[in-house]
Amino acid sequence: MEITLYVPQGHFKLQRMPRRKNELLRAWDAADEYLLEQLAEEGLPREGQRPLILNDGFGALSTALHPHQPVAITDSWLSHEATRRNLGDNDIALESVSLLDSLSEPQGLFDLVLIKVPKTLALLEEQLIRLRPHIHGETRIIAAGMVKSLPASAWQLMARLIGPTTPSKARKKARLIFCEPDLSLPSADSPYPSCYVLEGTEYTLCNHANLFSRESLDIGSRFLLQHMPETEGAVEIIDLACGNGVLGIVAAMQNPEARLRFVDESYMAVASAEENFRRAFGESREAEFRVGDGLSGFDNDSADLILCNPPFHQQHAVGDQIAQSMFRQSRRVLRQGGELWVVANRHLGYHQSLKKRFGNVEVVASNAKFVILRSTKHLG
Repeated sequence: MEITLYVPQGHFKLQRMPRRKNELLRAWDAADEYLLEQLAEEGLPREGQRPLILNDGFGALSTALHPHQPVAITDSWLSHEATRRNLGDNDIALESVSLLDSLSEPQGLFDLVLIKVPKTLALLEEQLIRLRPHIHGETRIIAAGMVKSLPASAWQLMARLIGPTTPSKARKKARLIFCEPDLSLPSADSPYPSCYVLEGTEYTLCNHANLFSRESLDIGSRFLLQHMPETEGAVEIIDLACGNGVLGIVAAMQNPEARLRFVDESYMAVASAEENFRRAFGESREAEFRVGDGLSGFDNDSADLILCNPPFHQQHAVGDQIAQSMFRQSRRVLRQGGELWVVANRHLGYHQSLKKRFGNVEVVASNAKFVILRSTKHLG
C-alpha cells in the first residue's frame, strides 16, 4: 500500500492507526489531496494566519501544514495517535501541531478553518456550533469529503450555522465546500448531549454528539442485554468499545460486587459512559474510564469478563480490523477461564476469527440480524 503523500506542501510518509502488517488502506483520501492543492493555489495559510483543522483522519492535513502551527480537533484517540506518529516518522516536532479532543475548547480566533466532514452529522453540527465564537468575518472556511459521504445535509448545516456555502466541482470523487461566515446569523444552542430513559429501568442515559444511536438503545445492545452473563463476587468486567456505557452499567446493576472498566477510542463516548455511570451509581461503585486503542495498556490476565459490541467501520471505511484487534487484545487481557461476549451482525462472520483466537466459540443466542458469541480463555 502507498504510504507517501505527494502534495504541493511536500511529500510525507503517512500510516493509519492501528498500524498493522499488510495494510490495504491509505492514511489519506482524495479529499485531503484536493484540499491541500486548493490551499496551495490560494497561497494559504498566509504568514501569521491561525489554522484550525477539524476531523483530520490520520494527520495528513496536520502533517502537511505543520509549519503553520495548526490546532487540530478530533473525537478520535486513534486520529491523535496517528498524527503524533506520522509527525515523528517525518522528523517533525510534535509541538508543531496542537491536538485537542472534541470536548475541549480552543482559544482565540482562527483565520483558516479546514473541516473533514465526519460520518456523524450530529458531530459536525456540534462542531459548527462550537466553532462560531472562534471565527471572524474574514475567516476562510473550507470543508472537504468524498462525494459518496458528503450529503446535502452537511452543506445545509454549514449554511444554517455559519453562512452561505458554495460547492466545488468534483475531483477524483472528492468535493470541497466553501463557506462564507455570516456573523449576523443568530448563535445556536447545542442540542447535545441528548438523553433517554433506559427501557425497563429508571436510569437516564445521555449521549454526546458523536455517539451511535443517540436517541434510543441500539438493537444490538438491546439483544445482548436480554442475554447478559451472570457473575458472582468481585469480578473485573470490561465494557470494550463502550459507547455510552449501557452494557457496563447493566452489568454493574446485575453484579453489585463487580469492578467495571470502560474503554473506547472516542472521547465523547468515554465522557458519556462516565457521566451515565456516575448518574446511576454516584461514587458508590468503583469504575475506570479510558480513552485509547482498545485494550492496549491493560495488564495481561486482568479481567474476568469482557463485553463488546464492536464497530465495523473506522471513520468512513468499512472493515473488521478494529474488531479483530479487540479480539486479539481480549485473549491477552482475560484471565484463565475468563469470557469474551460479542454481539454483532450475523453477516460479519466473527465465529471463525474467535475460534481461531480462543480455540472455542459458542453461539449464546441469535436472531434474524444479530448473533451473540462467547469465547472462553483456556491456557495451553
